[in-house]
Amino acid sequence: MRLWSLDPALLDRRALVAGWRETLLAQKVLRGETKGYTHHPQLERFRDRPDPLQAVADYLHAIADEADRRGYSFDRGRISLDRSHHPDTINVTTGQLDYELAFLRQKVEGRDPTWGRGRLDAVNTPAPHPLFTVVEGPIEPWERVKPLGS
Repeated sequence: MRLWSLDPALLDRRALVAGWRETLLAQKVLRGETKGYTHHPQLERFRDRPDPLQAVADYLHAIADEADRRGYSFDRGRISLDRSHHPDTINVTTGQLDYELAFLRQKVEGRDPTWGRGRLDAVNTPAPHPLFTVVEGPIEPWERVKPLGS
């Protein structure tokens, strides 16, 4: 499960679609509708919110907004709650965003290098998903860090 902290505009097609599906799964987990992934570390930051389901819904709406911009058809009817007027933002560290950008670059290089060159190569400071507020710091403790190639 990968719930990107990056702005959905940075995600290639496969990452955007996978992020949508995996966040819908996260929504099911938080609603108690599945037995799998209940202890997945990516869910910690949502569980820490006063209203975890609203946080996930706000996250999904932003992914659907990017899908709309690209002409994709994501079914917003699958989102359990309407978008908040004043979402409860979640802090994300600069180290986490930098790690995710490097991880995404590595994934994209193997599946869509044109996207990587056009969208990611010029990014020095990655923008966060609209639900997140950037704070200085290292990679988040919940991240399962994978070695990145050179």
